[in-house]
Amino acid sequence: MQYFVVMIDYGRRGREAIVDPEITRREVISRVTTGEYTNISFIHEIADSSVEDITAEILAEATVPELPMDDGDPQASRFDHARDLRKQEPV
Repeated sequence: MQYFVVMIDYGRRGREAIVDPEITRREVISRVTTGEYTNISFIHEIADSSVEDITAEILAEATVPELPMDDGDPQASRFDHARDLRKQEPV
């Protein structure tokens, strides 16, 4: 049997261990990515009679790659800027 233990740290309010034998590794990664699991102290994988700390692995897999921001259409930006300037003109 394999399951995961996710320890959430609430600071002064204490800690909570989330243990559900039906949650898969993929589901744990999904919950970390969506922000459902935050302030994680550790994530342990328990398989048979061994315990492995997989916190770094899960956090690495859950990171969303940063995509470079595109400045968009420069011509449209100039038109928008000109329109904004016209709005500021006295009537």
